[in-house]
Amino acid sequence: MKVSIYEGIEKIIQERIELKTKILPLENAIGKVCAKTLKATLSLPRFDNSAMDGYALKGRFDSYKIVGKILAGDDKDIELKSGECIKITTGAKTPASADTVIPQENVSVKDNTIMIEKEVKTGANIRKTGEDIKSGEVIIEKGSKITSNFISLLASQGVTHIEVFHTPKVAVFASGSELKMPYEELGNSQIYNSNTPYLMARIKELGCDVSFIGKSEDSLEALKNLIKNALEFDLIVTTGGVSVGEADFTKEAFKSLGFEALFEKVDIKPGKPTTVGMIDKTFVINLPGNPLASALNFEIFGKLLINRLGGYDEIYHNFIECPISEDFSKNRPVATVVPGSFDGKEFTIAKQFSPNMVNVLNHCNGFVVLKNSVKAGDIVKFLPINWEFYSKEFKEFLS
Repeated sequence: MKVSIYEGIEKIIQERIELKTKILPLENAIGKVCAKTLKATLSLPRFDNSAMDGYALKGRFDSYKIVGKILAGDDKDIELKSGECIKITTGAKTPASADTVIPQENVSVKDNTIMIEKEVKTGANIRKTGEDIKSGEVIIEKGSKITSNFISLLASQGVTHIEVFHTPKVAVFASGSELKMPYEELGNSQIYNSNTPYLMARIKELGCDVSFIGKSEDSLEALKNLIKNALEFDLIVTTGGVSVGEADFTKEAFKSLGFEALFEKVDIKPGKPTTVGMIDKTFVINLPGNPLASALNFEIFGKLLINRLGGYDEIYHNFIECPISEDFSKNRPVATVVPGSFDGKEFTIAKQFSPNMVNVLNHCNGFVVLKNSVKAGDIVKFLPINWEFYSKEFKEFLS
């Protein structure tokens, strides 16, 4: 059953998933996914407070009598009369009767009186209760990845523990007699397996617990044994054995164990034989054996599966619209995945790329998917892979 890219995505989205949760201390929750929407129990600021070291005053006069002092942490309220002020520090609770805080550098002081040397607007430098966060306001949504920003926000509410979704468990295995792991000795007609180490590293980058469960020779029984050992995982990822060939036993092995395909071919180049399905509650994605084809199709379909298994609310690919720097010609209507780099201004296609290549993505930060030929300057949709957006050279960034 061949599907378009969008049909494949839709089939993955429609499949029902039961997600488990656990409770972690806040300091251990970084990178996890929040399992419950939380609301603020405290307004921030909790009380009107001073944004400056200076003087809280009432009314508009040229001079004010100093009648007291409030430091940050003091719990007192001094009733000010018109023409009176109190010395106050940053963060200190402002008296209910004060209408303005004037910075200390805007006044001169003599005989317990301040003289205004530089006016400020009425209401200036008072942080109002709840202007940052209001009690009852949503502070983190279910499905949000817990970042350092959320840690700060949750800590401000006195949160010590948080319910998160279980980290997806992913199994990766290698198959193919011609493939050797990097620690094995190569025969004359053999190559090192680069797909498995790449996928394990990429899956780990996406926040999963990933395990290499072994390597199988090209035999049906060997593959079945590997698959059986992986059925306790949320997702099985493997490469190769999904096209038509005498020694491609992967499909047969999965089907003999109850594999039900969501789709078995995709109208895409490269990576047409990409297959996604399930054995009971375990998702399976069989990727092409060619390294670049495998990596690019994992970004489209594997990442989506992991986002769903992780409980993320934002699961779909996003993109940046930008001009392409050169012409790209297509002679077939199939959707074509083109790797390259976005430099902040335009997308540049990788110098060379072929499905079998390994030395491509380390020079790229994303890709575009093209339906038709494009000309230099045409707008394309750039999909980032690892989105740490830095430059080797300094660029002026003031707008």
